[in-house]
Amino acid sequence: MNHHNQNNEWAFNNFMQFGLVGFTMLGFLLTSLKLPEYGLIANLISEVFWLYSTYKAWKGANQLGMFINTLIVTVILIFGIINYWL
Repeated sequence: MNHHNQNNEWAFNNFMQFGLVGFTMLGFLLTSLKLPEYGLIANLISEVFWLYSTYKAWKGANQLGMFINTLIVTVILIFGIINYWL
């Protein structure tokens, strides 16, 4: 892997970690401010980052349980959004 690809991978991984923390915290903050319908949306967005991170953990360190947990939480958040918004 050349230096340019390493920089791109480093930047992408940083973006993914920022998104994971940022959207998860935003979701919890919105929920704690009695705006759960918006907290669910922010947390569902965070699931994109969680799915990526836990997939990498599964493939890199055999952490399958984390990935399965993330899939379950994603489904729960989708049901929550359906409950509030549809």
